[in-house]
Amino acid sequence: MSHPHRPRRGSIAYSPRVRARSEIPRVRAWPIKKEPKLMGFAGYKAGMTHAVMIDDVPNSLTSGMEISIPVTVLEVPQMKVAGIRVYGKSTYGASAIAEAWTTELDKELNRALTVPRKHDLSAALARIDQLINDGLAIDLRVIMYTLPEKVTGVPKKKPEIMENNIGGTDLKARFEYAKGLLGKFINISDVFNNGDIIDVLAITIGKGLQGPVKRWGIQLQKSKHSRAGSVREIGTLGPWHPSHVNWRVPQLGQTGYHQRTEFNKRVMQIGKDGKAVTPQGGFLNYGIVRNDYIIIKGSVPGPVKRLVRLRPAIRMKKQLPAPEIQYLSLESKQG
Repeated sequence: MSHPHRPRRGSIAYSPRVRARSEIPRVRAWPIKKEPKLMGFAGYKAGMTHAVMIDDVPNSLTSGMEISIPVTVLEVPQMKVAGIRVYGKSTYGASAIAEAWTTELDKELNRALTVPRKHDLSAALARIDQLINDGLAIDLRVIMYTLPEKVTGVPKKKPEIMENNIGGTDLKARFEYAKGLLGKFINISDVFNNGDIIDVLAITIGKGLQGPVKRWGIQLQKSKHSRAGSVREIGTLGPWHPSHVNWRVPQLGQTGYHQRTEFNKRVMQIGKDGKAVTPQGGFLNYGIVRNDYIIIKGSVPGPVKRLVRLRPAIRMKKQLPAPEIQYLSLESKQG
């Protein structure tokens, strides 16, 4: 007996595989922290290289030895805090009930939205304070935006706007902390440190419309079974009765350009001079890193120049000390 009215039980993994609605990844959950602190940042993927470090993982087969690891370099210029947004309860969940915007906004922000001109900041902050005291506010976020005009490798001037969480369990303390950030520039070193375990969120490389072999990894048909069509087709769409194609049947469609989250990535190094990590001739299809940078162990979703959001690990298992990088490859990536 079917129950079409009930919610779906179980995960359908990464389905449906549709294009992401925005190139700015959406953070749906944040880790719980005790003290008020900014918990998010964003940067641009420059490229990959390799590094040699001392393996400091306990009980590893190569513990204490030099190992070569792949690393990803992100260019992370300053971000600016534009406003504070407070959420309250509604019939359909949490909804924004008040905002406070700083008057010190960059002119480039007009490319992304209509900047409020007649906004009384002191009155807006007083209203948020009153909502918190009355118990009507349940959550708080800060509105931040990037400054891509500082990045020579990214051909855009339009800032990306996003919400980042403020850690802590006391909403009043979080609000006071957010007020201290309003209108200020934030560096990557204000949020993360060397050795931190983080999650990275990005939109993957778009591949357009692809067949089921590339999209789902099904096997090619044997020549005996593919006389009527292509060897890259599926065997059957399903039975005649019921005359319905199940969503589990692998079919062609959009491949790539999906939001993905990589959990538990280790921060290898954070620095100020991006030229110290730029290989000879610059990163392929990117160029020279001129701003702050962050080196992350392993790969990161998406192509070069794509926006990557960073947050503290939500499933962190164990914190390791700051790694000891012995060597970072700066050899040319031009081939």
